[in-house]
Amino acid sequence: MASEPDYESILLVKPDINVYRIPPRASNRGYRAADWKLEQPDWVGRLRITARGKVAYIKLEDKVSGELFAQAPVEQYPGITVETVSDSSRYFVIRIQDDNGRSAFIGIGFGDRGDAFDFNVSLQDHFKWVKQESEISKQSLCPDLTPKLDLGFKEGQTITLNIGQTKKKDKPRPQGTGGLGLLPPPPGGRLLDLDGSSSIPTQSLSNPGADLWGEFSSPASSVSTTNPESSSGNWVQF
Repeated sequence: MASEPDYESILLVKPDINVYRIPPRASNRGYRAADWKLEQPDWVGRLRITARGKVAYIKLEDKVSGELFAQAPVEQYPGITVETVSDSSRYFVIRIQDDNGRSAFIGIGFGDRGDAFDFNVSLQDHFKWVKQESEISKQSLCPDLTPKLDLGFKEGQTITLNIGQTKKKDKPRPQGTGGLGLLPPPPGGRLLDLDGSSSIPTQSLSNPGADLWGEFSSPASSVSTTNPESSSGNWVQF
């Protein structure tokens, strides 16, 4: 276990503090500053709060020489070491200890409410830091029990990577004779010979009205076998 640091940091200094001897507390009620002789403090000096590791120390010192009058080690706040009184925000009860471990409760008071507020905040901030450090320490000591995702390869396992995108193949164009892309002839038709000769039958040349592509049957709907007007040059009536 790591030892506490041996250096001491200063959290707060107030030049004026009054110290009182206080009567024993009644069993069913808190401390009341009105029960003290507030106009006749038993000692006057300065207050200094320091910190060594997790423990804060409220020190009462002589204003001139800095000699220590009493100190109260604070291991928890709020707690029994520092308590507020029920009738004022400027007075507190602290538990002081000597080098032999003996303890006593005394009253302290500030002349200004702002000083009493600073006294409160300095202790709160210190123990907020202590709590954060404790949580960080617990997290570092406790192992993470959540299941881990196994991304490693098993023995004999391989993986295939397809780098890049496969280009879409163009569809081949229909090729005719000579690679000119001519369409195939219609059924029953004939191709023109591109070398100068013609494969068109002599009958087609002697009859200009003949269909070069062969004979096609007319749609049944275009010719009427019963209407004599269908053979004339008139349009078919619809």
